[in-house]
Amino acid sequence: MAERYLVTQGAQVEGAAVPELIKLKQERNKKLANEKAEATKAKETKQNEERAKLEGRTTEYEKEYANTQAELVRLRREAKVAGNFFVEPEAKLLFVVRIVGIIKISPKPRKVLQLLRLKQLHNGVFLKVNKPILNMLKLVQPYVTYGYPSLKTVRELV
Repeated sequence: MAERYLVTQGAQVEGAAVPELIKLKQERNKKLANEKAEATKAKETKQNEERAKLEGRTTEYEKEYANTQAELVRLRREAKVAGNFFVEPEAKLLFVVRIVGIIKISPKPRKVLQLLRLKQLHNGVFLKVNKPILNMLKLVQPYVTYGYPSLKTVRELV
């Protein structure tokens, strides 16, 4: 910005009479600057608290995932030692990607794709595994591809 537009702080000459409006403006500017500084400080502390909470939740989730993985390993080993089969737990999450465009799709699969939020080619969506979703996927199977993502894949996609 040009120098002539810069607001100068305390550009008054000693002993010179300062107009009343200028005094009021200077007081207002000081007050607003103090309020802004307090607001930014409060916002910063709030952000730090939120970040600490987020880190705490992250460590809890990581511990939970590690515990479930260790439990699965233990169960597999027990089944192997006992000579039994271990049935893997079913996935709770699906990742579905649309692989076919809209041309020459009958109305019913088109509506199902709309309900699954797959409105464009190459759109992907996470879905919870349940009976209605699986039935919908059977209807649109030629137009989509899907699978069960690992935790690593979910983190990379999100």
